[in-house]
Amino acid sequence: MEFRKDSIIDIFKLYNAILEGHFLLSSGLHSDKYIQCALVLQYPKLAEKIAMLMFEEIRNKSNLWQEVTVIVSAALGGIVIGQEVARIFSTFSDKQIRAVFTERDENAKMALRRGFQLKEEDKCLVVEDVVTTGKSTKEVIEVINSYNAKVVGVCSIFNRSVFE
Repeated sequence: MEFRKDSIIDIFKLYNAILEGHFLLSSGLHSDKYIQCALVLQYPKLAEKIAMLMFEEIRNKSNLWQEVTVIVSAALGGIVIGQEVARIFSTFSDKQIRAVFTERDENAKMALRRGFQLKEEDKCLVVEDVVTTGKSTKEVIEVINSYNAKVVGVCSIFNRSVFE
């Protein structure tokens, strides 16, 4: 299936992944729409195509993509797309790109767990499914900074913050 960037919304509608009603978002905001990325990302070919579009967008804007060594996502929503973006980056790179994710620890603080580590020389791209307020993105960046690794960029499938 071929599609352009502006048709991502159509794909999400086709798979009933843009829900309408009244929703309390994890940010605490209320919305009349909810984007359930998992309904689309459960299909590996669609996840691959969306990740490829994200990669192309990044590659067309900057050469920084060549520096990326680690894709960092926030659990739970960012794991699938983060893994897929890392796979595509690895395809176009001469190095293997890691995909790791942050999750909340027992104190509800965002952290790398499961033995994931970052090194000072790592150059990280933060990949999200949906950004609404940017709070979780900022928390992921704080985790990366705590390892003295470098954030080279942030990308998401949807950025709701421009509409809220």
